[in-house]
Amino acid sequence: MRVTQGMLAQQSLRHVTQNYKNLSEMQNQLSTGKKISRPSQDPVVAVNGMRYRAQVAEVEQFQRNVQEAHTWMDAGDTALGEATQVLQRLKELTTQAANDTYEASERGNIAKEVKQLKEHMATMANTSINGKYIFNGTDTNNAPVDSARLGIAADNMFAMEAEELESLSVNIDGAVYSNAARLDDDTIQFTNDADEIVTFTRNEDEIELNVNGTAAEPDAAFVYDETAISVNQGRVNIELLHDTMMPVNISPDSVFNQELFADLEQLERTLSNPDAGSSDIEGFLSKIDIHMNNTVNERAELGARTNRIEMMENRLGNQELIAEKVMSKNEDVDLEKTIIELMLLENVHQASLSAGARIIQPSLMDFLR
Repeated sequence: MRVTQGMLAQQSLRHVTQNYKNLSEMQNQLSTGKKISRPSQDPVVAVNGMRYRAQVAEVEQFQRNVQEAHTWMDAGDTALGEATQVLQRLKELTTQAANDTYEASERGNIAKEVKQLKEHMATMANTSINGKYIFNGTDTNNAPVDSARLGIAADNMFAMEAEELESLSVNIDGAVYSNAARLDDDTIQFTNDADEIVTFTRNEDEIELNVNGTAAEPDAAFVYDETAISVNQGRVNIELLHDTMMPVNISPDSVFNQELFADLEQLERTLSNPDAGSSDIEGFLSKIDIHMNNTVNERAELGARTNRIEMMENRLGNQELIAEKVMSKNEDVDLEKTIIELMLLENVHQASLSAGARIIQPSLMDFLR
């Protein structure tokens, strides 16, 4: 085979061009820190990189969800803690008022504090974070308790229209009566599923209460609008791991329920009644204990979920480290190795240029001299 000077020159230029290409790729790797800059360079690395990035993005989203869950549960725990303190204070006040040495005026002063504590309890029930109410189930856009429609005075019922009466209920010693109906201008009746009847009768300036045929004190009845206290039991679930949903809200029916506000309203009325005795007041101690136990139990259940979320958070942290390590191993260059290879390529390039210069420089005229 005859090798000409042109063939040597072309081959030398081809090698120089290839060296430039290798140097360019190596410089790109050093400047970007990545093995490839376009999928065509290594489709396997590109496909694996997309999969690893999706995994890292999923873990990061779960971590944001965990922070959202912590926000909900921390706010709920704080509100339940305040509710427990309010109930403890109510128990102290009730114990004091049950003392026969207290006069009606002193009990009246205690009733004023009970009223403030009741209103504060409604405020805690309406706790919101980022514009979402955390104690109203899945209906997070509306407040669970409307204080304006709690504790409706019995005489105000007679001024209501029939449509307004339909949403009223009455709580008497824990028994709830609904299905309000106006029998005549001076009589309003409530019934329950057991066909028990409660009747309010207006007699001149007085209101008479009759429970299943037995006369009772009107102050013993807590009349309220059924829509004033939410009964939404929906769970607000947040996905914290793949296919793992965690409820982050508190069931309002366990803590801020109709029985709680009915008992607080009746306690306030009893303390304001000068004819009430210590035995009438002592009966509220057991009711307060029930509400306190419900609150503590709900807080304990919330704490158990918080502990589980913290374990999920640790697991997500480990998954993030592993995913980033695998992604880095797949995409990132080894800087030390790349720098050495670049230096070798530079030496090869310089040598090829030097050799090519010796081959291309001579011409036919140089041999004719």
